[in-house]
Amino acid sequence: MSAWFNPARELDALLRQAAASVPALGAGFNPELKPSDPRHADFQANGVLGAAKQAKANPRALATQLLEALRAGGGLDERLVQVEVAGPGFINFKLTPAALGAWLREYRDESRWRAGAARLMGGRKVVIDYPSPNTAKQMHVGHLRPIVIGEAVARLIEFCGADLVRDNHIGDWGTNFGVLILAIRRAGFQLDAKSPTALEDLERLYKEGSAATKADPALMDAARAELAKLQSGDLANSALWKQIVEVSNAACQRSYDQFGLKTDVILGESFYRDKVDQVYAELAKHGLAEESEGALVVWHDEEPRFSRDAETKMPFIVRKKDGSSNYASTDLATLLYRAEHLKADEIVYVTDGRQQDHFHQLFLTGAKWFKASGRQLPRLRHVWFGTILGEDGKAIKTKSGDPVRLQELIDEAAAKAFEAVSAKSPDLPEAERRAIARAVGVGALRYADLSSNRTMDYTFSWSKLLAFEGNTAPYLMYAGVRVRSIFRKAGLSVGQGEEGADDPVTPAEIALARKLVAFTAALDQSLEELRPHHLCTYLHELASAYGAFYAADSVIVDDPAVKARRLMLCARTSAVLECGLRLLGIEPLERM
Repeated sequence: MSAWFNPARELDALLRQAAASVPALGAGFNPELKPSDPRHADFQANGVLGAAKQAKANPRALATQLLEALRAGGGLDERLVQVEVAGPGFINFKLTPAALGAWLREYRDESRWRAGAARLMGGRKVVIDYPSPNTAKQMHVGHLRPIVIGEAVARLIEFCGADLVRDNHIGDWGTNFGVLILAIRRAGFQLDAKSPTALEDLERLYKEGSAATKADPALMDAARAELAKLQSGDLANSALWKQIVEVSNAACQRSYDQFGLKTDVILGESFYRDKVDQVYAELAKHGLAEESEGALVVWHDEEPRFSRDAETKMPFIVRKKDGSSNYASTDLATLLYRAEHLKADEIVYVTDGRQQDHFHQLFLTGAKWFKASGRQLPRLRHVWFGTILGEDGKAIKTKSGDPVRLQELIDEAAAKAFEAVSAKSPDLPEAERRAIARAVGVGALRYADLSSNRTMDYTFSWSKLLAFEGNTAPYLMYAGVRVRSIFRKAGLSVGQGEEGADDPVTPAEIALARKLVAFTAALDQSLEELRPHHLCTYLHELASAYGAFYAADSVIVDDPAVKARRLMLCARTSAVLECGLRLLGIEPLERM
């Protein structure tokens, strides 16, 4: 008996196909299939109600016609799915124990899930742009979200079959380098790339230089002169710039390594400095850009906020009045490069929500430019996120008012996790407790961020994120350890002992099996919206369902058939939990 990898997608497709033969519905019908209250069904199609209202038909009668067409189509095996019309015109679908058992036997591990999920994005070339920090600055708490969200989204896209390129589009060009180079020259500072304080020294010098140039116009002119020398290829300034970028990249990489962030290419703004002239020329050629107060700008009159008639003018400035490039021009050049050289079908940008206007105008400009020039525009998606707040509702800062350094946050998370792990498992060797604490601490930082809807601000709380109860990383990691302990106590490896397992029987077995099968729908929803919190919610619900199953049904029993069936459920729970955690960037543990 075959099993559908994602029953929701398969049922949706069958309903759309059946609707084509129902005159009142037709080929454009949307079934509006959604998960249902599990007491009544697994999925419910609600689309008939709206269609019936539009067609002035009886919704229950129309739902019955659709169900008859569905059955006549031959694609529905009612040994696997029970279906009925309910209420005023809903269509309910419930997976049978046979369907649940078939899924559990067919989709047993990550390789099978990857193969099933590959149909979602298989063959698509996707470029994801993250975490893209600015150079010459230490990473702080504000960099946590692009690292964590970007990596989770990247892993999800790649898991679902895309050919993925991770592009770290660093901010390594612009006016700030003139300020920094001037500050280095004035201080007589000799940059030592091997010094452990090199980046800290650069950040301090930049702050000093920024304050000085704001206070003294002559110094600002000197900074512009240093920048002009850099942009014209001056050997001394170019060598110093390269050192600054190397120091910054090395420091960032240490943070990336702790979060498992992988980079395929690092093509910063400097890479596009000789490519912006083509942007200016083509935008002007196609009549998309015009001069305004000395700058080259693009207006979007179809959008009231970005039109010439807006009360507050917000043109998309693609070249500044002094003739220099900016984020808009380099981002357009980057878009062209990714489309033509990286052959991207889709580009995903991960940034904070303050950049929504910029990316909205970038996407509008890109669409007009590519259409006018006869190019194929990749799908463009902006994955934006809110702010991390302290428990006082304000941005997290140190007592001095500076942002909390990311490394300090990681170290504190590991220290607090060590206390919690030591209290829970004092008999483990200290070295093992510290290794566990590091994994738990970093995992807790990630999960606290990812479990929140990314477009919302979230409140940072040590007590909540390190708790072993509730929707937290420690809870899920410990749940995975508990499942593994069953196999360890039985002298088995995970996946052993389930040979010949039959379909789930008891209410607790069936409830857990249903939740396991729902993994594919959680993947689908997370991918569609690029919101990892859907996967987090699912994993927490799965851990809770496993807890209920474990409390209701003993696993290691004398009856071989019952034991095999329940070991299969335990093995799938372990595999799904661990696969889900890895998709979020959290490495599961053997014990803790």
